Amino acid sequence: MEQPILQVEHLTKFFSVGPHAEVHAVDDVNFTLRRGRTFGLVGESGCGKSSCARTIIRIYEPSQGKIIFNGQDIAHLKPHQMQPVRRNMQMIFQDPYASLNARMTVRDIIAEPLKAHHVCKSKQEVDEKVFAMLNRVGLTAEHAGRYAHEFSGGQRQRVGIARALIMNPKLIIADECISALDVSIQAQVVNLMKDIQQETGTAYLFIAHDLSMVKYISDRIGVLHLGHLLETGTTEEIFADPIHPYTRSLLSAIPLPN
Repeated sequence: MEQPILQVEHLTKFFSVGPHAEVHAVDDVNFTLRRGRTFGLVGESGCGKSSCARTIIRIYEPSQGKIIFNGQDIAHLKPHQMQPVRRNMQMIFQDPYASLNARMTVRDIIAEPLKAHHVCKSKQEVDEKVFAMLNRVGLTAEHAGRYAHEFSGGQRQRVGIARALIMNPKLIIADECISALDVSIQAQVVNLMKDIQQETGTAYLFIAHDLSMVKYISDRIGVLHLGHLLETGTTEEIFADPIHPYTRSLLSAIPLPN
């Protein structure tokens, strides 16, 4: 079988909150994500979803466990060793306004990864890639000279998606990237992500608490509660035959239109 793009094995992240106290934000989490697929991570607020995502991408240092990305265990690599890894692993953050530099134009924000990884040889090549990516996410070259505060929430999130995609990564971690958006804009952003996945074969770790949206985009789902992964399965298995009582309670909270 083809090697998974991401294998998380016994991942644990503790935060020290005093001389003799720890918070177990992520506790012995295990799952696998295959290339070109989407793994949905769901759970209520404060259950450890974002901590798990930030630990996988090494914003937080893991306390224990393995993070095998593209065949390499990256859990304890030094910062300079993470540089080539970050070309293939990007993140879309929850708050599009807070994650975009207010002092930089959209062109500079999207071009920043290209400059950091020395991908382009000239300013013209950078501009060509940036303008092409803006068109790809539903914006235009005219937006390149604007600042983040001049956009709506949905447009800002598209800029965040463009920044994540500009390096053509193998994995994108989407940390509640639609939770701050209106329902109609959520659908536009998720459809955009699905279209890009079909074009590029990018894998997504899609984190959300909206189960109906997770059902729409995910191939497999994991249910997280108090740092523990309680249940994993295909989307059909989780929605048709949930095993854990917590999963059943989450599914019962989905509003039914009448």
